[in-house]
Amino acid sequence: MKTEVLTQEADKRTMTINMGPQHPSTHGVLRLEVTVDGEVVKKAKPDIGYLHRCFEKYAESLGDYAKVVPYTDRIDYVSAINQEMGYVIAVEKLLELEIPERVEYMRVILAELQRIASHLLGIGTFGLDLGAFTPFLYCFIEREKILRILEKASGARLLYNYICIGGLMRDIPDDFKTETREFISSFRPKIDELNELLTTNSIFIDRTANIGVLPEEVALNYGASGPMLRGSGVSWDIRKNDTYSIYDRFEFDIPVGSGEVGTTGDCWDRYIVRVREMIESLKIIEQALDQMPDEGDVQEAVPRRVRPKEGEVYVRTETPRGELGYYIVSDNSSGPYRVKARTPSFVNLSILPAISKGALVSDLVAIVGSIDIVLGGVDR
Repeated sequence: MKTEVLTQEADKRTMTINMGPQHPSTHGVLRLEVTVDGEVVKKAKPDIGYLHRCFEKYAESLGDYAKVVPYTDRIDYVSAINQEMGYVIAVEKLLELEIPERVEYMRVILAELQRIASHLLGIGTFGLDLGAFTPFLYCFIEREKILRILEKASGARLLYNYICIGGLMRDIPDDFKTETREFISSFRPKIDELNELLTTNSIFIDRTANIGVLPEEVALNYGASGPMLRGSGVSWDIRKNDTYSIYDRFEFDIPVGSGEVGTTGDCWDRYIVRVREMIESLKIIEQALDQMPDEGDVQEAVPRRVRPKEGEVYVRTETPRGELGYYIVSDNSSGPYRVKARTPSFVNLSILPAISKGALVSDLVAIVGSIDIVLGGVDR
């Protein structure tokens, strides 16, 4: 780990060192100011803002609701479809717009494919942080298959701009269903391989069990969400508990941490929740493919002019990293008067000082990886 000594206390027992920014184990441009006593972390303070792009004020300055969608992609660029979906649903609620059935099913399928792709990236890089290179390659091979499906539908690999207000930019390709079913069939056995490589690996368990324990009450007090919260044993998933779109039509479970190999809420629990969530996403996609109408115009409900009446709305959706919320105020103009994004990475990262105190420096790498942050979501 590349570090830099910032200060050394007079008693020479503690030092404050830099970890990051732009170090692979900090997953982006995160800088940690870490105070250590030998190898023991006394304090870890996240220093953020290196990726700030002023999403909210820029969205308000565009003067056009539709033009904001591409910028939502950049909030969390490894789950862009989920970011688009949350914003678009919020605007549609302001407009009191009814969305065609076929579009709703397509959006759910795309969002769950994106959830799996995002978890594969999070799991692969988490293993890489701890020295496991092979699982990283396995995860990226599977993620690539999803990116190809999404690219074929949207024309882009990372930042899609595919979900639009009232529908989709274009219809899915003719072989979309076939290719998605083929992916589901091929991916299920790969999860078993991943479990053999990583989940039950004794070295991986030693590096993650009983490390960075986040108790349930602390997680709730900080407002954690997603796998970070569910890893602590809290069964809370907005898709089920405050459902949106058509998620209430599907049967799926909410995986939670239970301390199977260590203490409930440790790094291993957060990891295993993500693995099991991929299995649940496959269930949702299969049901959506079975139920989706074969025909329908995906542009049927797209409004020619987006101009909601005066009002305000808050919509939250379950992204791979937790609760994404958009608060939008309309003043009856063609663009939002006020936009506020509540991103899960920002909230989840705020817990780091609480769960890293007393850990070893090498464990700090595991703790940061288990939070699965995207700095675009932290800095917005």
